[in-house]
Amino acid sequence: MTAPSFDFAAHARAMREGGHWVDRYFDDILMETIAATPEKPALIVDRAGEVLRLSYAELGDRVARVAAALRGLGIGKGDVVAIQSPNWWEFVVTALATQRIGAVLNPLMPIFREHELTFMLGFAEAKVFIVPKTFAKFDFESMANDLKAKLPKLDHVFVMGGDGDNAFEKALMSGTERLLPDPALRAGTDDMSYLMYTSGTTGSPKGAMHSINAMMCATTNISSRMHLTADDVIHVASPVGHMLGFAAGVMLAIRLGATMTMQDVWEGKRGVDLMAREGVTYSAGATPFLLDVVETVKNGGTRPEKLRLFLCAGAPIPPALIIRARDELKLTVCSVWGMTETLCSTMTEPERAHEKSSKTDGRATPGVAVRVVNDAGEPAPTGEIGRLMVRGSQSTLGYYRREDLEIFDAEGWMDTGDLAFMDDEGYIRIAGRTKDVIIRGGENVPVADVENVLYEHPAILAVALVGYPDPRLGERGCAFVQLRPGHTLTLADVQALLDDRKVAKQYWPERVEVVETLPRTPTGKIQKFALRDVAKAFGESA
Repeated sequence: MTAPSFDFAAHARAMREGGHWVDRYFDDILMETIAATPEKPALIVDRAGEVLRLSYAELGDRVARVAAALRGLGIGKGDVVAIQSPNWWEFVVTALATQRIGAVLNPLMPIFREHELTFMLGFAEAKVFIVPKTFAKFDFESMANDLKAKLPKLDHVFVMGGDGDNAFEKALMSGTERLLPDPALRAGTDDMSYLMYTSGTTGSPKGAMHSINAMMCATTNISSRMHLTADDVIHVASPVGHMLGFAAGVMLAIRLGATMTMQDVWEGKRGVDLMAREGVTYSAGATPFLLDVVETVKNGGTRPEKLRLFLCAGAPIPPALIIRARDELKLTVCSVWGMTETLCSTMTEPERAHEKSSKTDGRATPGVAVRVVNDAGEPAPTGEIGRLMVRGSQSTLGYYRREDLEIFDAEGWMDTGDLAFMDDEGYIRIAGRTKDVIIRGGENVPVADVENVLYEHPAILAVALVGYPDPRLGERGCAFVQLRPGHTLTLADVQALLDDRKVAKQYWPERVEVVETLPRTPTGKIQKFALRDVAKAFGESA
């Protein structure tokens, strides 16, 4: 599961001895919360403007029913249950039910289409795939049925909001059986319990495996550094198919026994109205979410009076936005850095947020170590940019079915692919990337995968996809293309190809630049740094 040179057993012992891995299950915390406060609101879900409320007792009943149904279908330890869900209650129920039966939860972003899902579901050999009937005007049910027909390992498709025999509520919740926690059914706390795909830079996405111990540690670290308790109301607007919404939202709320509000489609006015109405105190998201909250209130939206903390990830936070959040909303903005592979690795505490959040991406959380090294692998001096390395309590178990990829060195350090520098207090600042990736609205665009599709266009001889700055999304994509003789190409042509190949729309480039030749090294490698320099002007002129 991990590189042979890395001693995972010794690592696990150190994590336990340090108190970072506590061998607790989220399912046990759920049951404790139900026993102590059964009528406490667990979920308040805004689904297309209609609000559903579930108490902890009601949530527990739904978890018990779904766990029993999945178990009755033969789903158990190690089986992958994939769910492509908006921020709906079914996701929370499935996340807890899969843990109860020892299955592996595989959250998938709703933006994914046949192109991405054929690989992801097939590679994971998912036995169950749960989708909405429709969402954002797209027919997920038809897509899922088409995928089932060509993926021999995919035994079951269940449809949230469906009306057939495979409807989520009919197929998984209509029975009389209830499955309560049973230690014999659970996976070990060091075993793979979560599988989350991360955008690859050399082709297909990789599945990062995480244990319950790592996830528990992440949620404990967030709650302790942010001073959160069971009395907080946590708003989940960041997608639950993304690690930020999943770990720093859904699982954090369960860890605390707190109330969770969920919003399936982000829209500023709906968001601040929900936060104000339900007394939300904390939320997490990429910079565009924070900007929308501040702007919406400025333009007449209801002010969420109790909102005091926002954990901001995905792009540098403009200092002016942090000041506006503080002055206009009395909101403290804390920066966070992490990866699918390393969860929430560095954070800024609220006490230092005004000073540090605009200048750094935080300092290491308990059980996590970070360092910056030069090209020789030696520690870089304070303030000097180098490669960011991370190890510790929240790191992935490895990449699923990719034992050939050595993630860690013998001491457990992982090269993140990010460039960073560290100040004299141990706070880091991301300064660039060695990876070939675009981060658009907090979501990694799998550049190599998109380029491979674009090469299928008959007009394209060579192509390079790079990012350019955008004040709202952080980056947008520009495709630099070298054409075959006698051909022409427009942005519409490129987007038509990607649409035909069912590539997620959020991955499509927003700009196409036709060039005579692409800059290359003597060995023929495209010099993307030169193209990024050109593309910077597009953002400046926007």
